[in-house]
Amino acid sequence: MDALDVAINASGADAFVVYASSDDADIRYLTQFVVHDPFVFFKRRGQPGTIIVSQMEAERASRESTAVVMTRTQAGLIEILKTEKNPWKALAQMIVGQTGSTLLVSPNLPAALVRALEEHARVIVDEGTVEQMRAKKSRTEIAWMKSVQKNTDIAMALAVSLIKRSTVKKELLYFMGAPLTSEYVRTAVHKQLMDSGCRAVETIISCGDDTALPHAIGSGQLAANEPIVIDMFPKDETTGYYSDMTRTVSKGKPDEKIIEMYAAVLGAKRLAISQIRAGVSGARVYQSVVDFFKDQGYESTTRGFVHNLGHGVGLQVHELPTVGAAGLTLKAGHVITVEPGLYYSGIGGVRLEDMGEVTRKGFSCFTAFPEELVV
Repeated sequence: MDALDVAINASGADAFVVYASSDDADIRYLTQFVVHDPFVFFKRRGQPGTIIVSQMEAERASRESTAVVMTRTQAGLIEILKTEKNPWKALAQMIVGQTGSTLLVSPNLPAALVRALEEHARVIVDEGTVEQMRAKKSRTEIAWMKSVQKNTDIAMALAVSLIKRSTVKKELLYFMGAPLTSEYVRTAVHKQLMDSGCRAVETIISCGDDTALPHAIGSGQLAANEPIVIDMFPKDETTGYYSDMTRTVSKGKPDEKIIEMYAAVLGAKRLAISQIRAGVSGARVYQSVVDFFKDQGYESTTRGFVHNLGHGVGLQVHELPTVGAAGLTLKAGHVITVEPGLYYSGIGGVRLEDMGEVTRKGFSCFTAFPEELVV
């Protein structure tokens, strides 16, 4: 009995229901089917999952999905629409006709559909069962994530190489005679990842004062002797799985405060990695980093270390488990990031981030790219 069956039984429901496109990580995980129009997934107690798709997608779904495939016509939707013209109410009647009178539904189900279902069935909103299932990765998922991380390492090498090969004029960076900008580096990285079968958006290439804002994407010409934060989180176009990594570099020696912050962040990352293993809580590892930074003279409030230590990665770039103050017990098979950072307005920011697997004995790091501040 899998976790979804356990949740169905515990709730007293007849079936579990999701309605979404494959952009929703839960339905992609449950079906392994990629389509950008929403479709129905349901699972009755003790039975395999079933998807209801359009006639156009039925044959492809039969080839690609791990679920049983049914067309909307087979599920009765066409007949229902002859008398029920409201599309949400018609969809709800079709779902209830295939499932039962008590339904456990995804927390992401559209409100209009929930209201329509409640006219025919008792509806119970699930508390994230599939999200919790997704947190523990299979060996196949681990292989997919190692693959996308290898491509991310290559893209990071390109970004750092552009900065390293740049020339300096009046404290600004130039590459092949033109200003070297955040936009140029970002575009080069995205092209490299695209050639590797990955897609990246909003890659962070921030410099100077912008690095004090953890998620400032960065714009304009890069400067010498300033921190440059490079944070990329591409998705493999085939598998849908993400990687996530960050490096901080400087073309030339930055301010001594940045050098000290870099040393502290690197020490924090190494400390955290040494403590991670199955059975340890994410909160405990996070607190150890907070304590470490405090000993180094850095706070963990609205400045200094201002975010969680890490998070799960998979079909979403941010998913369970949490490696922060609310973090629960880490389990073997969790894939997480370790990303301590320090941020001070008027000085700048430093972040280093690796991704890897929690094991019974420790942390198996997927990230291979080295840490080097001055390039």
